[in-house]
Amino acid sequence: MSAPFRIGIGYDIHRLVEGRRLILGGVEIPFEKGLLGHSDSDVLSHAICDALLGAAALGDMGTHFPDTDQSFKDASSLDLLANARGLIAALGYAVQNVDAVVLAERPRLGPYMKTIRERLAAVLEVEPNQVSVKAKTSEGLESVGRGEAMAGHAVVLLTRK
Repeated sequence: MSAPFRIGIGYDIHRLVEGRRLILGGVEIPFEKGLLGHSDSDVLSHAICDALLGAAALGDMGTHFPDTDQSFKDASSLDLLANARGLIAALGYAVQNVDAVVLAERPRLGPYMKTIRERLAAVLEVEPNQVSVKAKTSEGLESVGRGEAMAGHAVVLLTRK
């Protein structure tokens, strides 16, 4: 018998570098640096994607979207998230809510949060009030606090359709 609900957690971190766009939750944020990685390196979408896959016991992003596969080079993380949502839907589950945190010293993300939530909700096929995204600093500690990286954490609840 399958569970009526499933909970998953996700995490991602990427180095900040010059010459890349900064994409968070599918929204381009004006900043002098972007996140380094194989896809667009959207740490927020990646954390949510891993939470979805984990909740459904489907592995992680590296299993489904390996950085050794050139078809994912510079891919939109929202496309990867949509793919993960499709995988959980095929198992009979739907997203009920997402709670996520972006860890970044700069830039300030408050002005972009409404758009980020709306963009993520559209991909996840839920209402924006089912997606919570918060921004926190690391108070100058470790790689995020030194402005060398950004990280994302997410928790999702899936229920049977």
